[in-house]
Amino acid sequence: MYTYSSDEGASTLCESPTKEKDLESLHDSASYMDAFRISLDDLEDTSSTGKSVDDHDPIARMLEEDSPYPEVRAAVANTDDPSIPVSTIRAWCLGLIWAAVMPGLNQFFYFRYPSVTIGGIVAQLLSFPLGRLWARFMPRVSIFGVPLNPGPFTVKEHVLITIMATVGSGTAYATDVVAVQRVYYNQHFNFSYQWMLVMSTQLIGFSIGGITRRFLVQPSSMIWPSNLVTCALFNTLHSARYSGIGDRGGMSREKFFFVCFIASAVWYIVPGYLFQALSYFSWMCWIMPNNVVVNELFGYQHGLGMSLITFDWAQISYIGSPLATPWWAEANIALGFVFFFWFLTPLLHFLNVWQGKYFPISSRGSFDNTGAAYNVSRIINDDLTFNQTAYTEYSPLYISTTFAMSYGLSFASITAILTHASLYFRKQIWAQARRALHEQVDIHARLMTSYRQVPDWWYTIIFVSTFTLGVTAISIWPVGLPVPWFILSLIVAFVYIIPIGMIQAITNQQVSLNVITELIIGYGLPGRPVAMMLFKTWGYITMAQALTFTSDFKLGHYMKVPPRTMFWAQIIATAIAGTAQLGVQTWMFSNIPDMCTRGQKSGFICPTTETFHTASVIWGVIGPARQFSAGQIYFGLLIFFVVGAVCPAFVYFFTRKYPNSFVRNLNFPVIFSGTAAIPPATAINYVPWAIIGFIFQFVIRRRNFSWWAKYNYVLSASLDAGVSISALLVFFILQYPANGSIGANTLQKWWGNTVFMNTADARGTALLKIPDGQHIGPSTWS
Repeated sequence: MYTYSSDEGASTLCESPTKEKDLESLHDSASYMDAFRISLDDLEDTSSTGKSVDDHDPIARMLEEDSPYPEVRAAVANTDDPSIPVSTIRAWCLGLIWAAVMPGLNQFFYFRYPSVTIGGIVAQLLSFPLGRLWARFMPRVSIFGVPLNPGPFTVKEHVLITIMATVGSGTAYATDVVAVQRVYYNQHFNFSYQWMLVMSTQLIGFSIGGITRRFLVQPSSMIWPSNLVTCALFNTLHSARYSGIGDRGGMSREKFFFVCFIASAVWYIVPGYLFQALSYFSWMCWIMPNNVVVNELFGYQHGLGMSLITFDWAQISYIGSPLATPWWAEANIALGFVFFFWFLTPLLHFLNVWQGKYFPISSRGSFDNTGAAYNVSRIINDDLTFNQTAYTEYSPLYISTTFAMSYGLSFASITAILTHASLYFRKQIWAQARRALHEQVDIHARLMTSYRQVPDWWYTIIFVSTFTLGVTAISIWPVGLPVPWFILSLIVAFVYIIPIGMIQAITNQQVSLNVITELIIGYGLPGRPVAMMLFKTWGYITMAQALTFTSDFKLGHYMKVPPRTMFWAQIIATAIAGTAQLGVQTWMFSNIPDMCTRGQKSGFICPTTETFHTASVIWGVIGPARQFSAGQIYFGLLIFFVVGAVCPAFVYFFTRKYPNSFVRNLNFPVIFSGTAAIPPATAINYVPWAIIGFIFQFVIRRRNFSWWAKYNYVLSASLDAGVSISALLVFFILQYPANGSIGANTLQKWWGNTVFMNTADARGTALLKIPDGQHIGPSTWS
């Protein structure tokens, strides 16, 4: 995903004859990490001590004139002009509009399956022509002495707009807590509670920025590889030449974007409304609709998806665009999917491990010992606490085989990424920990000294205010989370932020705290589902938001945007985004019939919310001790902790003896965590995704690199934007008006829109049926 670029005033970057070759090598993970290790080892003696070195030393000259890391030198200009306008009316107007519109649209589609996510690259690309149109047509007048049109649209304005658009564009994690409370636990708290919860969870992580800045932003060895893609695109859009390859001619990127955007929007009407079987193209199930085994293997809704094909970009990009993920990562994810979900899952299922034959092979819900959906209301009291007596009289909880497999893989990913990082990057991480406060600054850090840093007391104010909001929310409303546990969740996030941040800044892999926080609250405060969800949210999202904040600060560091401007842009945009998302969510629950119910006619079945609820039952109501401890149903899944620790070690020591072996391409943290979206994602979202990724990220990139470099990311953005806009128009023009009666008796009831719903896959038919009045599993449980 790394692209070389030039910036205004730094065009020499694109004139080097070796750039294209270097760019090719950066896309190979092994080459990238080998180069990274070499550069770190070479620099350790000089940069960690801060001692002066001979002026004729090439490393010394590198440190003086540019970044010591080749991937940074290739994508980031080593010059700056502090006079370039940044915090302009134009930047703030466009940025704040994006900060409201983009999160609102993403929140709208979040509850739909298949969902569509408008990625940051869409805002990055569309902001460019909007900024240029503003510069061309807006009158050059001043408002209270501030120019309405400061002149040409600058790259720093563009960076600021994009950061405001993306910092809160993803769905606020706490909105799922609100949705689960409303749909499953009948807690309808007012907007004040929802707003305080979202603001606290989204912003409290930003208060750690004063600490993370010193360790994760300023040191040159904290590269943050994902930011290099963004820097490359910024520099490409604002440069006269395309990075590293010159202008290959042909259609401009802007024209290419709009052509593909229109084509994507028009085509989506077919699989999204007129011929929906093209979206769920489970052709084998149409041939044998009542054969349960065939439907479990080839089905897309409750099956393993061996049908392979879909014609719906919304399905393909549900887990992220395959055009924006490097092929080495896609290959590892595809390998993990095939082994764990096309080999191990059916093996365990058909052997009836965990009584899997009595449930759909793939489901995001939970079941009781009669095969019915688990009725959590039977085992909780009126105050949403666990009722042991009712649980003993009712049933243990069962989940589908794929759901169980996803939990096992999440256990494996925790130990795998720690083992992987300790084996492959222990020297780098340890060296960085020693040099973080003493490292000789590179050119980018020196250029940033022209701008005033954010004072620590700003971060303190953010922490105190958001902490107060959190305490108020859990104290006034009956959520069952004591304040000491709220503090403990923040301690968990604070303890992990620096080591996990270092791992992500070096390896581009983030260790998730989801399962860790669930284990802590599940064992420490069992029987309280809402408290569990809140503890997990604060414990996980505080760290995640802190790393988002830090990553954006590193982007501003590379692009030379003043830190104080960055700070306020992120804080204000996040507050606006969270408010917009809550407003959209409230409107949806008030105006869309049958929200979050299976079979909702417009697809608003809330798959992620259902998964979130199932996790709250497993970890919060029943608790991990009754699910994963010795003697319990899913105790065997704990072996994945060992598997996760051993697999990276095997690759490491095997490749030391056989360095050219194919095994060196295996990345087990990616293999284990790459399928984390299952459930609610299914094979329809992974298999076509990997096929498209192979075509564009491997075949086209190798055979026609210049076309790939110019158009690949633009194509990804245009397809995402086209589907998003088209899906929005289809809903509000054809599905929402007249209570959905438009075309209900004609277009919506023909074979192409019903065939995929009349199958065992769509019905979630189990291989075995439990006779009436009987149950499976143990006769007693506790």
